Amino acid sequence: MGSTGSIGTQALEIIRNNKDKFKAVGLTCRSRVDSLIEQIREFSPEAVSVGNAEDAARVQAEFPDITVYYGDAGLVEIAQMDCDIVLNSLMGISGLAPTYKAIECGRDIALANKETLVAGGALVTDLCRQNGVRLLPVDSEHSAIFQCLEGNGGSACGRAYRESDGGVDRPVRRILLTASGGPFRGRSLEEMRDVTIEQALNHPKWSMGSKITIDSATMMNKGLEVIEARWLFDVPADKIDVHVHPESIVHSMVEFCDGSVMAQMGLPDMKIPISLALNYPDRMKLIGDFDPEASDAPGAGALDLFTTGANLTFEKPDRKVFRCIDLAYAALKEGGAAPVVMNGANEALVAMFLSGKIGFLDIPETIEKVMDAADFAAPATVDEILHIDREARRMAAELL
Repeated sequence: MGSTGSIGTQALEIIRNNKDKFKAVGLTCRSRVDSLIEQIREFSPEAVSVGNAEDAARVQAEFPDITVYYGDAGLVEIAQMDCDIVLNSLMGISGLAPTYKAIECGRDIALANKETLVAGGALVTDLCRQNGVRLLPVDSEHSAIFQCLEGNGGSACGRAYRESDGGVDRPVRRILLTASGGPFRGRSLEEMRDVTIEQALNHPKWSMGSKITIDSATMMNKGLEVIEARWLFDVPADKIDVHVHPESIVHSMVEFCDGSVMAQMGLPDMKIPISLALNYPDRMKLIGDFDPEASDAPGAGALDLFTTGANLTFEKPDRKVFRCIDLAYAALKEGGAAPVVMNGANEALVAMFLSGKIGFLDIPETIEKVMDAADFAAPATVDEILHIDREARRMAAELL
């Protein structure tokens, strides 16, 4: 789901190189229909979904033997297909309903859509437990935490932390969630006032879609990941610490009760967490064999600690400048509808910034105003979450 985006295209590259292991039975896109058509020709899915009826008619005319859906309802139809795993790399709240439906159908989820857990954390994780569904993280940071917990013999797919479980203390003391710092690391608040769209989209390490890149620039992305980690690993907010790590080599760490810290390291390459989620519990070969005699050892695609090991730095985030981090912690602490409100307002404001309607600092300032003004009961269904999301977007637009 989201096959023409950054995560989707890299997932298809893995499938292309491992056709004996994988087959893509369904693909979706919102607007990049030309790219989807090329993917259909190569991967021969059984069904696809596009953004609107006009594009659906175009695809159907070209491929009369496959089923073509469109719109949000089309995403839900694809989510219910007979398959082993659903990779959700959709953008924003649009990923929630299809994820929920896929879990209802008993499909394992490879999750690259943060908003599913930000807005629907309790609802989604409870349904996973009820249906015996594995929620496998694809974000590099959460995949790193997942791997550290698995490496400790923990149940990373389930509940990683509880104060007590039948009288036995869990070993996790803290989650150390790393962040690159984005393109504006080290800037003062005053220096952020005249940030341009082009500057905000110029991420120093990762190639991502525009929305998530702006979230990285405001560091809301890290706030969303704090909430996501809380639900993925059942770790309370006060045990999740954000560490700015500009080299993006350590993708996150777990500190255990004995003081040991386990880290997952690697070059900034999303194919690592994608392949692990798709092929779990086994790892896939993505780089060449190590040859100590080769002139370029350890080889292309491999992490060379002799060149990077002396330059691993960690800093505290400047929360006075990157206020979105604290807004996310506040939403998580308040619970109920607060994370839904925060996320909906953020999505609306990022879209306004990308269209040139507001300034960069209008994003955190307006999110806080919407959160202060909102008064919704805790949502109990996906429909209630989507209603609150729409209201938060409306409030953000009205405030500006």
